[in-house]
Amino acid sequence: MIVLPGSHRAAGLVDDAALVRAMLEVEVAWARVLGSSVDLGDWVPSLDPVEVEAAGNPVLPLVSALRAKVSVAVHTGLTSQDVLDTALVLLARGALERVSADLGRVAGALVRLADEHRSSVMAGRTLTQHAVPITFGLKAARWLVGVLDAVDELEFVVRNLPVQCGGAAGTLSRVEDPVASASALAGYLGLVWPGLPWHTHRAPVTRIGDAVVRACDVLGVLAGDVLTLGRPEIGEVSEGFVAGRGGSSTMPHKRNPVLSVLVNSAALRAPGLGAQLHLCAARAVDERPDGAWHAEWPALRALLELAVVAASQAAELVEGLEVHADVMARRAREAASDLLAERGGGDDPASYLGAAELFVDEALKRWKWRDDR
Repeated sequence: MIVLPGSHRAAGLVDDAALVRAMLEVEVAWARVLGSSVDLGDWVPSLDPVEVEAAGNPVLPLVSALRAKVSVAVHTGLTSQDVLDTALVLLARGALERVSADLGRVAGALVRLADEHRSSVMAGRTLTQHAVPITFGLKAARWLVGVLDAVDELEFVVRNLPVQCGGAAGTLSRVEDPVASASALAGYLGLVWPGLPWHTHRAPVTRIGDAVVRACDVLGVLAGDVLTLGRPEIGEVSEGFVAGRGGSSTMPHKRNPVLSVLVNSAALRAPGLGAQLHLCAARAVDERPDGAWHAEWPALRALLELAVVAASQAAELVEGLEVHADVMARRAREAASDLLAERGGGDDPASYLGAAELFVDEALKRWKWRDDR
């Protein structure tokens, strides 16, 4: 079976088994709202795919299995979308927290690189050509700021993840005290009650997707820079060596920058999945959509898995990144006439760095502020 390279890094977070467990968590929490106590231990039902297809979603088979397991009231007053949407939000929370944690590792490694190489002169490049001198510390600081922006957005989304609770058509008509019940469900699950159901208002899902796509954008820039700077004819950085990684099936000399390639690949895939979520949101008609909702589940899960894997790979990439400052300095000296043309000439690229070091300090201050919170 063809799998996403690195998918083991996301094992148990967004797969089918995780989704079933999350749906059970929602049903158990709702049973508490109804005044019932449900203790399932480690029990997780195996859903029949034929029954899932017949129902059009996995909730009905789950509820049938749950009602056969327990004698107390479960699911009463909810609808399938309440359970599945909330379960997907719970999966998203776990995935986003993992992504944020790995982005924290990326940021920590970038802080070290920015500080260590604040004076490591290299050629700045614009539109693929030599521009003016910069430092590798400044490049790492720019990566750092992008990562910190992404973490801030992910953390905001996680703090505001909403419960879905609307009943058959968004009225909670079968519940005695609808608002109190929905608020209680949110409280049991550690989510937010947004004030009304969002069956056909899919901003909570697109908000998750947008934050994830932007995180992948940031990692794509980092990976793309590493790929460029790591080309043999440039040779200014390289991925850390790991035995057995980066080999070729035909060329014994190859040491491919596998992590950078895979992170870059994730950045190229993520926007399409995010766009799919927006397309589904735009077709969320009636009180429950006729296919748009269904198309959303696999896109969201694929996007979450992609981000979890890419963030983990990026953390390993940056923590092991080898910076060849001597090569950077040599190339900058060789290109001094180009790099200093804006100033009118010269032969010392280190003498024309402007506020590069000050900008590094500003990025490091932001990290320190987060670290001190």
